[in-house]
Amino acid sequence: MDLLMTSQKWGLSMNFCAVSKDIIDLKDHSHISCSGIIKSSCSRTSSKASHNSLQLQSRTFFLEGRHLQQPRVTNWSYHRKYLIFASRTAAEGGVHDAPEDFRVSGVDSNRFTSLSGQCIDLDDAASLRATLLAAEDRVAAAEREKADALEALAKAEAKQQEYGVNLVQTTAAAMQEIESAREIFNKELEMILEEKLAVESELVLAKQDAIDLAVKVEMLAESAIQEATANLAEEAQLRIAAAEASAAEASEKVDNRIRIAAIDAADSMLKESRDVIEKSFTALEAAKEKAQKAEVGLFQKMQILDDLVLKEVSALGLQQAISTLQQQLQAAKNENERLRAEIKAVMVRAETAEACVSAAGSAMQQSQATARKSEQEHEQKTKNALEALKNAGEARLEAAKAVFKADIDAFQAAVNTLSKANKAQEQANIRKYEALERSLVTAEVTARAWKERAVAVEDLLRKIKEQAIETEVSGTMLDELNGGRIITFLGSDSRKWHLLANGPRRETPDWMLRRIKVALQGLPPRKTFEGEAETEIHLQLPTSEDTWSIASAKVKEDIFTKEAAEKETIDKQRRALEHALQRKTVRRPKEAEIKIESGTGSGREIVFQGFNWESWRRKWYLELESKAADLANCGITAIWFPPPTHSVSAQGYMPGDLYDLNSAYGSLEELKHCIEVMHNHDLLVLGDTVLNHRCAQKKSPNGVWNIFGGKIAWGPEAIVRDDPNFEGRGNPSSGDHFHAAPNIDHSQDFVRRDIKEWMKWLRTEIGFDGWRLDFVKGFWGGYVKEYIEATSPAFAIGEYWDSLAYEGGNVCYNQDAHRQRIINWINATGGTSSAFDVTTKGILHAALHNEYWRLIDPQGKPPGVMGWWPSRAVTFLENHDTGSTQGHWPFPRDKVMQGYAYILTHPGTPVIFYDHFYDFGLHDTIAELIAVRTGTGVHCRSPIRIYQANNQGYAAQIGDSLVMKLGSLDWNPSKENNLVGNWFRVLDKGADYQVWRKA
Repeated sequence: MDLLMTSQKWGLSMNFCAVSKDIIDLKDHSHISCSGIIKSSCSRTSSKASHNSLQLQSRTFFLEGRHLQQPRVTNWSYHRKYLIFASRTAAEGGVHDAPEDFRVSGVDSNRFTSLSGQCIDLDDAASLRATLLAAEDRVAAAEREKADALEALAKAEAKQQEYGVNLVQTTAAAMQEIESAREIFNKELEMILEEKLAVESELVLAKQDAIDLAVKVEMLAESAIQEATANLAEEAQLRIAAAEASAAEASEKVDNRIRIAAIDAADSMLKESRDVIEKSFTALEAAKEKAQKAEVGLFQKMQILDDLVLKEVSALGLQQAISTLQQQLQAAKNENERLRAEIKAVMVRAETAEACVSAAGSAMQQSQATARKSEQEHEQKTKNALEALKNAGEARLEAAKAVFKADIDAFQAAVNTLSKANKAQEQANIRKYEALERSLVTAEVTARAWKERAVAVEDLLRKIKEQAIETEVSGTMLDELNGGRIITFLGSDSRKWHLLANGPRRETPDWMLRRIKVALQGLPPRKTFEGEAETEIHLQLPTSEDTWSIASAKVKEDIFTKEAAEKETIDKQRRALEHALQRKTVRRPKEAEIKIESGTGSGREIVFQGFNWESWRRKWYLELESKAADLANCGITAIWFPPPTHSVSAQGYMPGDLYDLNSAYGSLEELKHCIEVMHNHDLLVLGDTVLNHRCAQKKSPNGVWNIFGGKIAWGPEAIVRDDPNFEGRGNPSSGDHFHAAPNIDHSQDFVRRDIKEWMKWLRTEIGFDGWRLDFVKGFWGGYVKEYIEATSPAFAIGEYWDSLAYEGGNVCYNQDAHRQRIINWINATGGTSSAFDVTTKGILHAALHNEYWRLIDPQGKPPGVMGWWPSRAVTFLENHDTGSTQGHWPFPRDKVMQGYAYILTHPGTPVIFYDHFYDFGLHDTIAELIAVRTGTGVHCRSPIRIYQANNQGYAAQIGDSLVMKLGSLDWNPSKENNLVGNWFRVLDKGADYQVWRKA
């Protein structure tokens, strides 16, 4: 019964997964290459005879690494039926014949072929049971494999769905891009169509105007012919005077009508008709002249007929012009047709582009599939590589830990050893100190013993004096007194007594005698008593002042030491006197008068550019510090130093590592010492900072120099993206480009942070007081404001270099646009920085050549930045770029002092160039002008009033106490009615310049 239930259960199972190889006959002619699994299903069919038949339906999927043949079922359904019948018979305890339908050809009714191909006797129930159990095990295994396969299939379907979602998203994005491109194309197409309609409307209007013009011309021609015919008839009948009047009237009417036609033709812009109308005018003038000479006779009347013929010819010319216009209209139509054809071609190209886009979409899908596959492979490789790197890193970390631990152990051992050595040294020192203390105690005890013995000797001698022993002394006393030395004084040491009594066995050497002499100092001298009494004996002991002590000892001085000390004292006194004299010579404004503004100073600065283009060839910091006293004496208040950073170019304007201040001008120590010397003379130091660009230290993988080194290690992200040479990855530039080096992107937060830290370091650690900012036209002035507010300089100057306006090779009088650009940059900095007044320099170049009228603008103010914002105007004549050995824009050599007379007496902050002051021989002359500026209190905000500005010269009053004149102008303060007060001349350089000061 169990066997029957088992067989029925097996026979009624709905689905199977996998077909055992026991029922598959491999055919040599039906090989199938597969890479997956075989999935089979069995279905049960029922009939009225209740016979179960199991049909095998096989479906081939992928099987890895195996070759299968098409499965073949031989007589499986009959085997199954016979098996069930036999099982039932065995259960009933009898043997029955098989039904007729079980007798199939090729099948023995008493024997059955098992799934494994063995013949089984149906009477052997145990064998059948074992076979069924094995079959159930196979079915269970097949079900498990089915579950695994279904799970793998589910995962594959989920992954496929995920890829499908990604593909849909990518396709949607691509379609959106296509739609946006299509919209843009449609908009452009609409614009083209609108332009086309506008052109067509214009052509229609032009055509209508041409037709109107043709109608008017025809009407004019007809009326002219009719009027001319009427005039001829009347002229034949009337007198000569009437004929002349009629001809004149006809000519006038024709003239007026032709003029109207000419005006209409001009309005429609028909150039071709102008020549024809001019010819008609000429013909009409000739007709007028002939009509006026009608008195001559009929011959002249015939001339009038000729003139009418000419008019007809003119009308024909107008008709030709009309035909020409029609031809132009036809050409325009042709052009319109051509545009339509082009639009159609564009639409065809658009359709082609859409087809290409669709093809690209399919290609993109394929490429995405390939990319996903390669991405998976790359991901696996990356995981492997990361794992390898992780393992290697762990190994290196362990090795580093071991090395570090060994270093720590060695360091700890060294520390322990050093500690032990220190302790040993301390113990040795302690032992030395203890020995010294014991020695001192012993010396004190010995000194007390000697003092007691000396007192005892004094007492004994006093007793002897009192007893007046003069002639003989007892033997005991003689034993006690031996040459003034007493046994008790020496103690019980017999050897000492023997040496004192008998002397040494050999002659005492000199060195020992000196020591004995030193040892016996303070003892009473040896005396020989000869019976004469001494009045009084005093024991002289050394005092504390006479005794040598290390605490009160002085270094032994010789004559050279004394001379050196005296010289040092004299030098200190001399320097103190010089410093005091300098402070008295240079007039400094009182503290109450000085108002410091961040970036603009006190308003009374006089700046000195302390270098030129060739200064790097010498030890410049050492040379410049020697001039500090002279500059301070002359009234200079600030020194503009060269760029301090190490640079690719020796002059310093191609910086690399910003923190490396060992440049061609000198070392870091020399720079700091030079700044210290300047500060000792009350001089501000302005550092020349190059912030717009920076030279890289390394090449990128593309071979471009855009990797920076040093403490500020930037990459391409610190360079503006529109730099044409260095492949920057930052934001677009906010100014002009400097093509010789990478342009820095100041919009990046990390760039501004690093620059501010560097500038703070220059202020606090190096000692710079302010800045000269190079090439500020390359970046926005708002960044300069941030840098100045972060560093709080005493003074700052920006180099905003721009070209002036020229006309015909000469400087234009009006330079408002030029100075407005400089003012705009100063405004961008929030007024925290001044700027070089390039406008004033350019105007002075031309004005000092007898064009002094250029020195006043239409509002009566100076024409440069000085006239609009004097407190932010830094005036100059030359610098290391315009002058020196470069000479890009040198100031006229014979006008240099006139230029300084102008900028040193006017508002703004003047700058004096090194070459002019020390190399041109103008030191004393410029110093005179500085003294006048300082003495009269002129500062950057001083008011100015211009009295004269013409070809002969220039005259102005600056502040309340200074008047100056340039050129050969015949002028002085007494000739000016509006100038109040008494004035005396302080500088007179003839036709160059003169300066007056108020009494």
